[in-house]
Amino acid sequence: MRPKCMAHETLVGLDITDDPVYQSYREAMIPILTRYGGGFRYDLRVSEVLKSESDAGNINRLFIIYFPDRAAKDAFFSDAEYTQVRKQFFEPSVSAVTILAEYDR
Repeated sequence: MRPKCMAHETLVGLDITDDPVYQSYREAMIPILTRYGGGFRYDLRVSEVLKSESDAGNINRLFIIYFPDRAAKDAFFSDAEYTQVRKQFFEPSVSAVTILAEYDR
């Protein structure tokens, strides 16, 4: 679902090392994300990175995550239920995170 007006968006690249565990992360975090008015605008699997200015690691997943505003984003990422889901599923399945862009639209 697209936001109706202003939104805060972040373009993120990940290096996912365990797809099944990462999928469990997505399934567990979506209801929490939705409570904060967030969602995913695009979600892509990347087969080859031709150029990268980041030292964070490889990128094999690229997505845009959105929230109504920065405050909602900050509240989501500090939510106790979310941080538990992140620790259980995200941390063991992702070896690198690269923030490519962050903006309000």
